[in-house]
Amino acid sequence: MISSMTAFTRRNITHTWGKITWELRSVNQRYLEIYIRLPEQFRSLDPIIRERIRLSLTRGKVECNLYFDTNVTTQNTLIFNEKLAKELIKTAQWVKIQSDEGEIDPLDILRWPGVMTPLEQDLDTISTELLSGFDNVLNDFLSAREMEGNALKILIEQRLFSVIAEVAKVRQQMPDILVWYRERLLNKLADVKVKLESNRLEQELVMLAQRIDITEELDRLDVHVKETYQVLTTKDVVGRRLDFIMQELNREANTLASKSVNAYITACAIELKVLIEQMREQIQNIE
Repeated sequence: MISSMTAFTRRNITHTWGKITWELRSVNQRYLEIYIRLPEQFRSLDPIIRERIRLSLTRGKVECNLYFDTNVTTQNTLIFNEKLAKELIKTAQWVKIQSDEGEIDPLDILRWPGVMTPLEQDLDTISTELLSGFDNVLNDFLSAREMEGNALKILIEQRLFSVIAEVAKVRQQMPDILVWYRERLLNKLADVKVKLESNRLEQELVMLAQRIDITEELDRLDVHVKETYQVLTTKDVVGRRLDFIMQELNREANTLASKSVNAYITACAIELKVLIEQMREQIQNIE
C-alpha cells in the first residue's frame, strides 16, 4: 500500500474529567522527524507516543499536539475533611475555656490547611484514556496517508502510460528516421562532391547508425517503467526506491535527447523529461 507523507487528522474526545483534542500532521521529509507538544502534567507520555509513531512511520516530519481542557465542575469540587474539622473545633473550644476569651470563627476552621482540599484528578486513569485516544487518531492518520498515497499512485500510473506511449512513438519512427538520415548524409556528400568507395560508404553509414541508435535507451526506458509498476504494487516503503528509478529514467531520456538527429526525437525526449519530472515531484510525497 502506497502511503503519502502529507496528511492531517484531528479527534476530539470528551470525558467526565474534561475535553481533549489530538492533532497529527506530517509533511515531506527525507527521514522521520517527530515533534510532540503535550501539557506539562502529561509530559511523561512523550516517549510512549514517540515510540508508537516510530513503529508506524518511516519518513516525514510529524507534528503531534495534545490540547487538554479540564472540566470546570470537577476542577471546582472541594473535599471536606470532617474529622480534622471536629478536632480543630474541639481544640479551639478547650483553648477558649482555658483562656475564657475569644470566639470560634467557622471560616477560620475552614481555612485551616487540610480541612478543605480540591478534588485531585486521577492522572493515571486520564493518561490511559489519552493514549487510547491517541491510538485512534493515529489509525485515522495512517488511513489518511494511505488514501493520499492511492491518489498519488493513480497520477504516477497515468504518467507511466504516457511514457510508454512516447517510447512507442519513437520506436515506430526510428526506421524512417534512419532512412532519412542516410539520404541526408548522401546528399551532403554529393553537395561537396566527395566520392567514397561503396564498401567504405557502407562502413561509415553502419558506424553512424550505431552512434545514433537509441534502441538500448528505449529498452531501458521500458524496463524502468515496468519496474515502477511493480514497486507501486508492493507493501513495503517505496519512496526512496521510486526516486532512484526516476533518476534512471531521466538519465535515459537525457541520452535519448543527446542522440537525437531530428526535431521529432528531440520533442519526444523533452516530453519524456517533463513526464518524469512530474512523477518525481509526486514521489517526493510518498513514504
